[in-house]
Amino acid sequence: MNKGEKLAMFGGSKTIAKGDIPRSLVEWPIVTDRERQAVMEVLNSGRFTSVGPGAREVELLEREWAAHIGAAHCAAVANGTAAIELALAALGIEPGAEILVPALSFIASATAATQRLLIPVFVDIDPVSFTIDPIAAKAAITERTQAILAVHLHGLPCDMAELRRLAEHNGLLLIEDAAQAHGAAYRGRSAGTLGDVAAFSLNPSKNLPTCGEGGLVSTDDETVHERVVLHRQFGEDLSGPRTYVSHVLAGNEKLSTINAAFTRCQLARFPHWHTARDANVRAFLSRLAALPGLVVPSSPVDRTHAWHILRLRFDVAGMGHPAAPPGAMRVLMQRALRAEGVPLQQYQQLPLPAQPALLDRTGFGGYPWRLREARRPGYEPAEHPNTLAVIEDSVTVQRWHLNPAAMPVLERCAQAFEKVWEHRDMLADLARSLEYTPPWQRHRT
Repeated sequence: MNKGEKLAMFGGSKTIAKGDIPRSLVEWPIVTDRERQAVMEVLNSGRFTSVGPGAREVELLEREWAAHIGAAHCAAVANGTAAIELALAALGIEPGAEILVPALSFIASATAATQRLLIPVFVDIDPVSFTIDPIAAKAAITERTQAILAVHLHGLPCDMAELRRLAEHNGLLLIEDAAQAHGAAYRGRSAGTLGDVAAFSLNPSKNLPTCGEGGLVSTDDETVHERVVLHRQFGEDLSGPRTYVSHVLAGNEKLSTINAAFTRCQLARFPHWHTARDANVRAFLSRLAALPGLVVPSSPVDRTHAWHILRLRFDVAGMGHPAAPPGAMRVLMQRALRAEGVPLQQYQQLPLPAQPALLDRTGFGGYPWRLREARRPGYEPAEHPNTLAVIEDSVTVQRWHLNPAAMPVLERCAQAFEKVWEHRDMLADLARSLEYTPPWQRHRT
C-alpha cells in the first residue's frame, strides 16, 4: 500500500478486488470428502430421521458433543431457536413469567421466550464484552422474574459467576444462549456447562456448523434432559418401541440424521480449527489495535473467546475527532472499508426491544403480554444506553475469519483498514455534514 493512496470509494484502487480472494481461504463451512461420504452413507441407508433405526448418527453426535464440552447430557434438535425454546420448556417456567434478556442479541433470544409464553424483559449490556450487564440485570428483577438468559454474544461467555450469584440469591433459573460460543470457556469450564441448561446453534454460519439447520441442548440435569427429549418429538416417550402416545403437548423439533452426520465430521476437526482461528484472529486484532480510535474485541483473563463475530468500535475521540457524530462516522467508515473490499456488516441495527415485532407485540395476538398486566408498551432509548452506543459506533466482521486458512485474507483486510485510517480526517469532515438518523429512531412508531 502506498502512502496517501486514494480511497476506492472516491475512485482509487480497491485493496481487495473481486476475484483476489481464493474461495478456499474463506469458504465456510469447509466441506471435504469426509462430509460427502458421511452424508452419502445416510442417504444409502435410507434412515433419515432420528426415530427408530435412524437415531444412531444423532445419538453419536449427542454423546460426542457432551464429551467435548464436559456436560452430562446433550439433546440434538432442529435448530438453535428450538434449542432455546426446548430448554425453557424443560425448565417448566410458568407462562407469563418474566425472563431477563440482553437488549443486544439476535431476535431468537427473545422470540424463543415468547413462544413459551414468557415475557422478555430487556437488560442493557456491558460496553466491552457486549454481554448482559449483571448490575443492570439485578435492577430489572421483579417478583415476576423467573429466569436469566445469558447470551454469549459473538462467542464471549458472559460474567457467569456474577449471574450465577444473582440467580441463586433471587431463586432464578440461568439459561445459556451459546449459539455463537462453541469452544469458548469461562474459568476453565466450557460454554454449555455454566448454567442450568444451554442452547447451541448448528447453522452453517456457526463455528460448529451443519449442512442445513440444527441445534444442541446441553445440561447436567438428567430430568431437564429427559424433558427436552420428550418435547422435541410430539411429547412421545421414545425409549422403547414407538406407541404414538403423547404425554405432553409438543411439536416436532428433532434433528435429521443427515445433519448429524455432517456435524460429526465437523466436530472431529473442530479443536484444530478452533486453535488456528484463535491464532489468526488474535494476530489480526493486534494489528488493527494499533490504529488510533479503533477499539477491537478482547477476552478477559478468566475466559476464552470463540471469535464467532468480530465487533469493531470507532471511538471518534480516539480517532482525533471528538466532534464527529459516532453514527455518521460509522456509516462513512463502513462505506469506505466496504469499497476497499472488506465485507463489513452492522449486525443488529436495533436493540431487541425496538424490533417492530416486539414493540408492536404482533404474531401471537398480544400474548404472552396479555397473560398478566405486563410492563407498558413502547420503547425508550435511554433505558439501554450501552446497547445504543455499541450499535451506533460499531461494525462487524463475519464468516471470512472462520476458515482456519484465512490469515492471508485477514492481512489484506488489515491493509484496507490502514489505508482508510490515513483518510480518517477527511471522513470525519464528511461525517459532520452527513444527514443521519439512528436506526431505532427511524423505526419508532
